[in-house]
Amino acid sequence: MRKLLNTLYVTTPDSYLTKDGENVVVKVNDNEKFRIPIHNIEGIVCFGYLGASPGLMGMCAEKNVGLSFVSPSGKFIGRFQGNVSGNVLLRRKQYRQADSEEAITSISRIFILGKISNCRSILLRVIRDHGPSLNIKALEESITVLQYKLKSISRATSLDELRGYEGEAALAYFASFDHMILCQKDEFFFHGRNRRPPKDNVNAMLSFVYTILMHDIQSAIETVGLDPYVGFLHCDRPGRPSLALDMMEEFRPYLADRLVLSLINRKQINSHGFLHTDAGDVIMKDDTRKELITAWQKRKQEKIVHPFLHEEIPIGLLPYVQALLFARYLRGDLNNYPVFIVK
Repeated sequence: MRKLLNTLYVTTPDSYLTKDGENVVVKVNDNEKFRIPIHNIEGIVCFGYLGASPGLMGMCAEKNVGLSFVSPSGKFIGRFQGNVSGNVLLRRKQYRQADSEEAITSISRIFILGKISNCRSILLRVIRDHGPSLNIKALEESITVLQYKLKSISRATSLDELRGYEGEAALAYFASFDHMILCQKDEFFFHGRNRRPPKDNVNAMLSFVYTILMHDIQSAIETVGLDPYVGFLHCDRPGRPSLALDMMEEFRPYLADRLVLSLINRKQINSHGFLHTDAGDVIMKDDTRKELITAWQKRKQEKIVHPFLHEEIPIGLLPYVQALLFARYLRGDLNNYPVFIVK
């Protein structure tokens, strides 16, 4: 099993990244603020950075450390990587499957079933933990819709049909999202998903967490030798990591949505940590990003019994384990991809 390493998140806007020997060094105004041996990390994510030295980028490529660049609002900009490694036979199998309409439909169905099942589990968990303080009727209506859509998706015969059911299920799930926010309702409300840029505090947090989740999943996909840019549910576009977006679906409710709701309901985040522009856009302040990243890293250290492997693993290894299982499925070692479904 791969050792769980940390990801270095650089959130200070005027940071410059360089190297000193085998160390990653973060400088602000030419003053060293932080350093860490590169063998202690598996990825670097920079939010609003000044730049990175060619020496650092070369060391990241040599050590297989992913280097991603993200806007201060959490929008993914790009990713730097070295030589592509991995089993060429596995990638060729992936490309063949991605060209097969039957395989695309079958694999996409699995991803969507995992996503909607986990959305349903989140709603059920909230009712179980906070029943008396909730709008139970609204939540139960959403749960009923999700259950119905799961049956419809199981019978769907085309990708367009699957996407239609997924969209309807997402609307039902997000219709209840505001009911799961129990504290700070005046500052943290959810009236629908919006992004690029987000228009409220909750959407700003969701977009931010989805971005760092995608970094972790893309790194896991590349580690097992798959091509993160060739997907099934999400169409191929230049520069878009479609397979990473596919595999994100099963993790969004459990890893991202739960974290955002927890931080709000426990009052670990407050409205003072956000900037509202004249155009109506919302940007998280540096301290808020740090608080969210700290909570994300702590969450990754928690343990869970994997539903397919029946082994206890850190939550941070879930993307890697699922990428490994997906690679085994493509090779033919597994009859089906065991999508991650939380109990």
